[in-house]
Amino acid sequence: PREEVAYVTCTYRSTCIDQPDFLATVDLNPCSPHYGQVIHRLPMPNLKDELHCAGWGPACGCFESGAAAKRTKLVLPCLISSRIYVVDVGSQCRAPRICKMIEPVDVFWKCNKGYLAVTHPLPNGDILIANMGDPAGNGKGGFVVLGGETFEPKGNWENEGEVPPSGYDFCYQPRHNVLVSSAGVVPKVAGRGFNPDDLKKGIFGRRLNVWNLSCRSLTQCFDLGEDSLPLNVRFLHNPDAAEGYVGCALSGVIFRFYKSCEANNWAVEEVIRIPPKDVSGWIMPKMPAFIADLIISPDDRFLFVSNWLHGDIRQYELSRNCKPRLVGQVFVGGSILRGGPVTVCRDEELKCQPEPLVVKCKRVYGGPSKMQLSLDGKRLYATNSFYSTWDRQFYPSMVKEGSVMLQLDVDTDNGGLTVNKNFLVDFGKEPHGPCLAHEIRFAGGDSKS
Repeated sequence: PREEVAYVTCTYRSTCIDQPDFLATVDLNPCSPHYGQVIHRLPMPNLKDELHCAGWGPACGCFESGAAAKRTKLVLPCLISSRIYVVDVGSQCRAPRICKMIEPVDVFWKCNKGYLAVTHPLPNGDILIANMGDPAGNGKGGFVVLGGETFEPKGNWENEGEVPPSGYDFCYQPRHNVLVSSAGVVPKVAGRGFNPDDLKKGIFGRRLNVWNLSCRSLTQCFDLGEDSLPLNVRFLHNPDAAEGYVGCALSGVIFRFYKSCEANNWAVEEVIRIPPKDVSGWIMPKMPAFIADLIISPDDRFLFVSNWLHGDIRQYELSRNCKPRLVGQVFVGGSILRGGPVTVCRDEELKCQPEPLVVKCKRVYGGPSKMQLSLDGKRLYATNSFYSTWDRQFYPSMVKEGSVMLQLDVDTDNGGLTVNKNFLVDFGKEPHGPCLAHEIRFAGGDSKS
């Protein structure tokens, strides 16, 4: 069925507005009089949490328990406060409520982890949350486990002594007994903003980690290159498929990871490289492609990529054993727009700088960050906040004017992307002032579930 409601994480951190973060419920039904509007706001009880990613509770992934695939709980880990909120979206999908809150001290005490990022349910019914650091903000990868029934912290998932130096995202394939996780940044350094001098100090992660899912042990590590910063990890949706993709934010490279001919061994290969642009008027002479998100269509035919700094969303057609083919591209903002402070001196892809985007009389600032795709693959939604501290540094106008949520129409026959000029969620018009919108989830399931 077509998506009718979206849940969007929104933060006021770094906006100079002293208000709590909230979960916005957005009406996606084109027949509704409130289409494209926020119809409910669920404020958090605390300030400066930085709601970031959102994941479903255990009901959607309990293969061993035989639970029905009904999604009723949304888990909201906080990137900065390390707090965890559990939201009931099953009782009233248009007016969710908080049903559980785990304080940071419980996460620190039981797990010695902090700066929580991505969450997914495990096959046994527990919930797994990847973290970026320790309680002090030093780099430290690994995972926090919540009980699927109580949502109480149970401790660390990984075996003792096998903690990667950094972490952010993960995905798994139970039929191949594998979990793959990405690197991240050192939280206390990233919190000061992006500094080009940090590129040579090992601040940004470069590893892709392969885990034995049942033994919870680290079996392989891949170095994806200096300053690669692999963030988003996606397996193909086919549960028998032994392959997926990881996007590297700073290098603009996407790797395919796959099970090699050797028993239980995995390999990686570079399949996409988005070239940097020679620029003036920016903090570096070369502006890298900054891959902020990846989505694979439910039929495993297309890969969608958001390029936060350059400002474009790309659609690649996937085919087995060959490189993905670019079939769609549209600019929805970014740092290289015509008339802005940045001048592109040399560009391997474009002949001229793109024009600013205006939708429903609103100029869109910022670049595409998080995405979500309808289950039929025909509607792609995108927000433009990546991380509040870096938002303020790279896109101060977006922080001032507020985030947006856009919708792109997808050509699923031949490939192609077109901005829907009749849809815009303007988070600059919130009752308490402009806010920053990040993750998108659909009630009932989505392409990241």
